[in-house]
Parts: sequence; C-alpha cells; structure tokens
Amino acid sequence: MNSYARKNPEEQPGVSPSPEDDHIAPAPRVSVQAFCETAETAAAVHSAAEDRRLGKAHLKVEMGGMAAAIEAYHTAPTPNVIILETEGRSDILGGLDHLATVCDSGTRVVVIGNVNDVTLYRELVRRGVSDYVIGPVDALDVVRSICGLFSALEAKAIGRIIAIVGAKGGVGASTVAHNVAWAIARDVGLDSVVADLDLAFGTAGLDYNQDPSQGIANAVFSPDRIDTAFVDRLLSKCTDHLSLLAAPATLERVYDFGDEAFDTIFDSLRITTPCIVL
Repeated sequence: MNSYARKNPEEQPGVSPSPEDDHIAPAPRVSVQAFCETAETAAAVHSAAEDRRLGKAHLKVEMGGMAAAIEAYHTAPTPNVIILETEGRSDILGGLDHLATVCDSGTRVVVIGNVNDVTLYRELVRRGVSDYVIGPVDALDVVRSICGLFSALEAKAIGRIIAIVGAKGGVGASTVAHNVAWAIARDVGLDSVVADLDLAFGTAGLDYNQDPSQGIANAVFSPDRIDTAFVDRLLSKCTDHLSLLAAPATLERVYDFGDEAFDTIFDSLRITTPCIVL
C-alpha cells in the first residue's frame, strides 16, 4: 500500500520520470473492474487500460464508487481486482465492511481515497485491502498498482485448476472439459486455458478449429525452458477469453511421463491465468 499521493513527473518541473517506471512487470490475464466517483479518475483508469503492461488484463470502468460496487456484486461474481474510488474516512471503512459480504475471498481490492492517515492505512490492511492510493491519480499510478499486486514476491498464484477425468476412454471427458472452458470464458468472462493432456490423441484443437504448430509437448519435452513467457508463446488464442495449450496428436513420439512432469507447466499457467481446465 501507499501512504502518499503519487504525482505525475511530467507535472513537476525539473523532475524526470523514475527509472522504476520502465521496470513495472506486466499484469497477467486478470479481470479488473473500477468504480469511480470522479471523471478525472475514470479517465486515468481508461488511459491505464491502453498501457502495454495491462495488455493481457481486461479492464472495465463504472461510475458510482463504493455503492455501485456493492450493488453490482449482489448478483454478479467479483473480478480478480476491484478498484474503488471513495471520499471520506467513514465511507471507506463502512463501505468495505459491506462489500466484504458480497465479495469473493480471492478478489484483491485497491482503494483510491483522499485521506492520508496512517491509522486509516492500518484499518485498510486489517480489512484485507491490497493497495491504497492517495488521489488524484494518473494512468501510471493505476498501472503500477495493478501490476504490483501480481509482481510482488509474496503474490499468490491466481489460477484455479479444473480437472475433468473420465472413468475410461470414450466417455466424453474431453467434450465436457472443452465445453466447461468455453462456458467459463463466454458466460463468466474469465480468461481460461484448456490444457490438452492427451498428447497422442487429443482433440481440443479440432473442437476449437485450431491447428497450432506448437503446444504442450514443446513444454513437457523442454522442462528447463518453462516459465510464464515460454508457456504464453505456446498458447493458441481461440476467443478473447479462451486459449488452448494443444496436444500434438501424433504417434511419432513416446509420451511416457512421471507424475510431476506437468507440475511446472501448471504452476506457470496459474501465475497468469485465472482458470485452467485439464
């Protein structure tokens, strides 16, 4: 969290941009929803959405502040990140207590306020707020706050793994898995990845009308190269929210792996993707 307002270096004569501004790690595939009270903050969030470091994130801006967020999440699932603009100390704490009753436990909350007080900061930390930014904010403040939630060493993996397993071959486990991932991406709006683990006979590429030249086999046969960037290059984009880690579907190689052969791949996916379907 931040206990002091961040100012745009361009607005301060004689102050050059911090070198740290060029080293903000990009955000993973996360959904972000901002509830603003002022047009200036809404404009800053809109500008942040155009930043390359938020290129994988899906960012939506609403007006209405804390009250609008509470009303919205009474009937809808919460995103990975909620940004709330609010004014007044009592409004912040009371609104957060109410929001906690409708907010998923894994959602991270960023608060934009105008009260610079260490006691308030501690109360926000106690309530689980991930970041507190003193307004007014600019686009870089928003980018830094969102990216910082996932680049910190103590940041937890965001992805959930859903495994569909059939009792035997031919019972339709692959069909169920492909449709579950499609429904999550289309109906819930979460970024999802289908990892086809049937390396010899996988049909996910056919079901999604994809014929990628590389996929999960490239990762499992090169375990020393696996990281988030490498796995991301292996993904085939099916829709705005759905990607495929395809199987080679060929019998030219022997696919005999140990129990932990895919763990590093899954760990890399969980860092950047909210939902992984196996």
